[in-house]
Order: sequence, then structure tokens, then C-alpha cells
Amino acid sequence: MRRTALLLLAASLFAAAFWLPGPRAAAQTPTVSPLVAPAVQPGRGGGVYPDTEVDDDAGFSPIFDGKTLTGWDGDTRFWRVENNAIVGESTPANPAKENSFLIWRGGTLRDFELKVEFRINGTNSGIQYRSSEVPSVGKWVLKGYQADIDFAQGYLGNIHDERGRAPSGGGHAVLSRRGQVTRVVAGPKYKVVGAIGDPTLLKGAMNVGGWNLYHIIARGPVLMQLINGQLMAVALDEDVKNAAVEGVLGFQMHSGPPFKIEYRNVLLKKL
Repeated sequence: MRRTALLLLAASLFAAAFWLPGPRAAAQTPTVSPLVAPAVQPGRGGGVYPDTEVDDDAGFSPIFDGKTLTGWDGDTRFWRVENNAIVGESTPANPAKENSFLIWRGGTLRDFELKVEFRINGTNSGIQYRSSEVPSVGKWVLKGYQADIDFAQGYLGNIHDERGRAPSGGGHAVLSRRGQVTRVVAGPKYKVVGAIGDPTLLKGAMNVGGWNLYHIIARGPVLMQLINGQLMAVALDEDVKNAAVEGVLGFQMHSGPPFKIEYRNVLLKKL
């Protein structure tokens, strides 16, 4: 019995030594966010299929230094840096009475990819892109495309138009719902090109209460939004009058009940 146990232990140690990568193998592994790796699997090629691997962060540059809000502009009653993350927080004593944004002042965006990790504990937030400022409404107010973040997951992953194209004439419009590829035209109806998946099941892409990776890709009229490696929504914005070709980037402090939103590892690649 003792001899059998020793043989099994030796076999286990041999297997671990054989399969676990050493320092040399680890050094050759491309930089990949741990938040996306479990959701996306590489594929072995064969026939007409090439080998594939998980996408990395090649070509991306950080636009948040992890320590200060240098390069960012927003209402400091709500925005601060804490534990290497941008923190937006409203409280009962300091409520957000209207949507306000932390705006990146490093330039305007046309075609780009953005990767940013977020964590939220309630209410709603979002990532504005190709957006414009609305000083007539207030300081730090933006309108334009938004990748929605919703703690209750009702709007999570949607592509919105903040302060624009709303059917009722106010608020915002949903350009493409979670789970859909939508052709946005002048109206009165948008056109559903196809389905990505069941919108209810796609809620499962979000780690509720934990960190998540938002990946936004904007190329011309094509807007794509992924969460933790799962494609959530696509919009083909062919509404020439209202489509935005460039604009600023911002993070939303949503009005309403108190909540906290955190953003970290903000990576940008201009295309």
C-alpha cells in the first residue's frame, strides 16, 4: 500500500513538472487581460483553418496613470482616484442631480479600440465615446454614443445615444439592443440585421459586483461592444444626419440613487 502511494505521488509530481510552463514559456505569453481569457478560447488550425490565439493588448496605450486624474476633467465632488482606479461616487449627502461625466482631455476619437475594466455596485453608468459637450445644459455634460453599464442589467451592453435621437424627443435613444445587430437609419424605424444571442442569457457575461472588461470597437459607422470577451451589441450607424464620426471620451456619473462606479486599466488604440 505504501509503495503504491509513493508511486502515485511520483507520477503526480512528474505530470506537474511536465505540464506546468516554466519561466521561459511564461515570458513568451502575450499580454492578455485575465478578465477576458476565460471567455475566449484559442483554436487549433487544420485544413482551411489557421491557428488562433487570444487577442492581446499590442498597440494599446494607457490613458490613466493609476494615481491621479491628470488628463481627465470632471466634477471632483464625484470623481477621485483610489486603489489604482478612477472612482465615481454619489451619496445621500452628495447626490447626482443630473448626468455628469469625467472627460478625457487627451484628444478626440475617430476610429479606435478601448479596453477598460469596470466595477459597479448599483444604479447605472456608461462609457461615452465620439461624444460632444453640451455647455448649454451644464459643465461636464456630454451627448453621443454610450456603452451602457447597468447594475440591474436591464440596459447592460446596449449602444445608446445619450441626449440624442430619442423617439420621445428627450433623454436618450437605444441604437442597438443587447443581443442584436442593428442598422440605424434616418427612421422612423431601425432595421434589425441579425441576432448575437438571447438578450436575457447575455446578462450572464457580467460579473455582478466584480470586475469586468468592456471592449469598444469603433470603425467608421460600425460600433461593436463586448463585455468579458462576449459580443453584446453592434450598430451600423447609417443615419448620416446624426451619426458622429469623432468626439470625446468620458465616464458617466448617473443621476438618481447613490452608487459607486470604478474604472481601471484604461487602454486606448487609435486606428
